[in-house]
Amino acid sequence: MSPRIGLNTQTILEAAALLADQEGIHAVTLASLSKKLNVRPPSLYNHVEGLGGIRKELAVLGLRSLYEEMASAVRDAEKGEAVCDMAKAYVAFAKNRPGLYDATLLKPAGEDKRIEEAGERIVNLALSVLKDYQLDDVSAVHAVRGLRSIMHGFATLMQIRAFGLPYDIEDSLKMTVRAFLAGLDARQTK
Repeated sequence: MSPRIGLNTQTILEAAALLADQEGIHAVTLASLSKKLNVRPPSLYNHVEGLGGIRKELAVLGLRSLYEEMASAVRDAEKGEAVCDMAKAYVAFAKNRPGLYDATLLKPAGEDKRIEEAGERIVNLALSVLKDYQLDDVSAVHAVRGLRSIMHGFATLMQIRAFGLPYDIEDSLKMTVRAFLAGLDARQTK
């Protein structure tokens, strides 16, 4: 069977990302994707390795896109402002691309070096932004984990509309990140 003209891996991935953003990552199935692309499900196998392959590709795309947003946000900022800007970019990415963000959190079956490398780039970016806090290697990893927890927590709570009070969420995020950074600063004075 010959592949449908115009159908390729990139087209499938774009449709899957859009579907994930509109309806959620778990709405991305071979059936829903083939319907969106107006093809029979077996046609997708000419371009992707089934649903697992699509999820891997979405994870890679999501991690790379998240990295680009975060890296762009910190380009001209320093120390605490860079960390706040990075957190803001992370939360904005999750808000603007909810399905693609959720794809970054999936653990697709089988190993994929691209997913590992894309994740490492994000960790290395966070480590570089935190370098001014003079943390040893172990403390730096703990700090990155803590910062990720803050960012993911805000992103998740925003997605489920859990912030009901009429106060600016970005101000809340900035205040929380600054309190976290004050804790890192306090470690240096002990």
